[in-house]
Amino acid sequence: MAIAIPAIYRSTVGKKAVMAVTGGILVLYLVLHMVGNLKIFLGAEEFNHYAHWLRTMGEPAVPRRTVLTVIELVLGASVLLHMWSAVSLARRASAARPVKYQSRKKSHAQGYATRTMRYGGVIIAVYVVWHLLDLTFFALNPKGADATPYERMVADFDPSRWYITVWYVVAVLLVGLHLHHGIWSAFQTLGLRTPRSHNALRGLAATVAGAVTLGFVAVPLSITFGWVS
Repeated sequence: MAIAIPAIYRSTVGKKAVMAVTGGILVLYLVLHMVGNLKIFLGAEEFNHYAHWLRTMGEPAVPRRTVLTVIELVLGASVLLHMWSAVSLARRASAARPVKYQSRKKSHAQGYATRTMRYGGVIIAVYVVWHLLDLTFFALNPKGADATPYERMVADFDPSRWYITVWYVVAVLLVGLHLHHGIWSAFQTLGLRTPRSHNALRGLAATVAGAVTLGFVAVPLSITFGWVS
């Protein structure tokens, strides 16, 4: 069994399955994270309480931040496996076509989706690093570590820092495009797409991606335009 697992992963199907499963974990996290962010519309007390709960989950059974650390480790492993599988599949596809050629029948939509996933993934990675430095380690946040989570969020997207809001919205839009393409690809990889389910799964992928995108951009835009202060 110890030999079979690496053998499966070395196959194209295995790599695609890893991408699909790790992608599913990341989608679930994004949805839950979005729901948590939207608590800011319930007021400072509710949002700060939610942020405190994230760090105290499992107490007193386990020490402070234990559950959150485990979640972060799972997410980190999922990101690395997802990216490694994507790079491996891209290299394998490139090696299978050593001679580049032009084809009039090549799908422009397919080419656009591929470029979006590739370069969008790099921008998303940069965004994740910035987000961690900003709201997890507080190194880039105007209020720093001494402020409450609500204060840090509001300071981040203050109207005077409109360029941060623009950067955030662009990154989230790319996340939405990545999600839409990724969810649809996962359905195909897992063998869920059939002629009967095609339209329903397409709609589901678009709905999840659209909801996550709108949920995430709602917070910074509301702060920048003064609807949350």
